[in-house]
Amino acid sequence: MSGYAGKTQGCSRASYFQAEQRKAARLRTDFQNRSVSGRAGVSVRALLAVTLTLSAVGAATLDQQKPSGNSSREKENGPRQASAPVAKGKKLILKDGSFQIAREYQRKGDRVRYYSIERSEWEEIPADLVDWEATRKAETEDARRQQELVEKIKATEATERAMEIDVDASIAIAPGVFLPSGEGLYAAQGTELIPLEQASADIKLDKKRLLTQVISPIPIIPSRHKVQIPGKRASVRLATAQPEFYMRTADGREPRIELIHAQVKGDARLLEFISTQITGQQTAKRDTISLQSWKVAKGVYRFTLGQSLAPGEYAVGEILPEGLNLYVWDFGVDPPGTPKPPPAKKAASPAPQKH
Repeated sequence: MSGYAGKTQGCSRASYFQAEQRKAARLRTDFQNRSVSGRAGVSVRALLAVTLTLSAVGAATLDQQKPSGNSSREKENGPRQASAPVAKGKKLILKDGSFQIAREYQRKGDRVRYYSIERSEWEEIPADLVDWEATRKAETEDARRQQELVEKIKATEATERAMEIDVDASIAIAPGVFLPSGEGLYAAQGTELIPLEQASADIKLDKKRLLTQVISPIPIIPSRHKVQIPGKRASVRLATAQPEFYMRTADGREPRIELIHAQVKGDARLLEFISTQITGQQTAKRDTISLQSWKVAKGVYRFTLGQSLAPGEYAVGEILPEGLNLYVWDFGVDPPGTPKPPPAKKAASPAPQKH
């Protein structure tokens, strides 16, 4: 590398040409000064030749020294090596233990003609050099591995598709009937899915027990409260004695629920008695019906009955650590043959008034 070219190391293309323009301007000024004084030692043609030569040398030097786009990457990771293509084909195993990777091969008499993937051309070798048993075993093993790979890919794709399935649209209660996405409790009878409404239960002091406590000279009779739902009948009516229930929880937890057979007492439906001892210990008594729980999906549970339901009033309640949740889902079971109540009519909107 010449001394001039060496001075341009590290310069950008723009700064280099700016320097060249300044040099050319100085040469022109010097030439003009010499021409005026009559001592011009060079001609205009010589001046232009010198300027063009300097520019050409500098441009060639920059092109040689211009770093490639991957220079910084090569400095960090070392020189980039060309990746050799992965050979794909059949192993033609020879008796000496070596093998040839062939895209295909043909056995013709005492010769074997094969297309070499390594050299990308057809070649021939004597058939006696080939270990045919080892070649067949290698082909069988390769086919087995390929099949395992295909099965793994299929399993992975199936898993990915299952993860993308919308749970809300995938839980079929009956043909064409799907569980709604909202949280709550639903009763299924046949192909019908009925959302159950929550009712608020009250706690009332048992006045009869209170009278007994007053009469008794010894305070050993525990006090008793009644948990009941106002009203004699639930608004939701079922026509089957073997309904199933589906619950979707908001936080994905597994609920602990009980099915309670309510007793109609006056204008209320009694759910349980709570007895409180003089020590403060409480016991609850409910008429419950066995339910079996099945997990359908995360936060979705199915409950089936262990016995048929007799006509009457019922409530599904969640059991909390402190006892029965006072917000319960109530429904009634009507005797067979009971006509379905007509849907409630909407109140007619008043006619617009004329002004």
